[in-house]
Amino acid sequence: MISFEHKNKPLLPRRLFFVRMARFAVFTLLLMLMSLGPGVLGYHYLNCLPWVDAVLNASMILTGMGPVDHLINEKAKWFASGYAIFSGVAFLSIVAVFLAPIVHRFLHKHHLDESEGTRANKNQ
Repeated sequence: MISFEHKNKPLLPRRLFFVRMARFAVFTLLLMLMSLGPGVLGYHYLNCLPWVDAVLNASMILTGMGPVDHLINEKAKWFASGYAIFSGVAFLSIVAVFLAPIVHRFLHKHHLDESEGTRANKNQ
């Protein structure tokens, strides 16, 4: 389980932060590939697209850009509908996972700066 440092702990050193970012980037890449896989297979087998075109269509749907190729049958249309709904949620979740360490660091640093200012005011 991945955990972040508590708000009372010091900010993670920059080198360890980059290690954390690398781990999150690898996890994000795996999530992206796992989300892309069903789309590629569906477009290839249900819409009879070559592999490259299936990857292109799945990538475009996953990122919210829209389909490239025409859907040839009803099965492909049903699949594309379901994959589009899944992709909308998956892409936003994948972006959130990738940005989590950055947002956490920003908020943690902001909290530390704020608490240092509070301590300085109490000492005066």
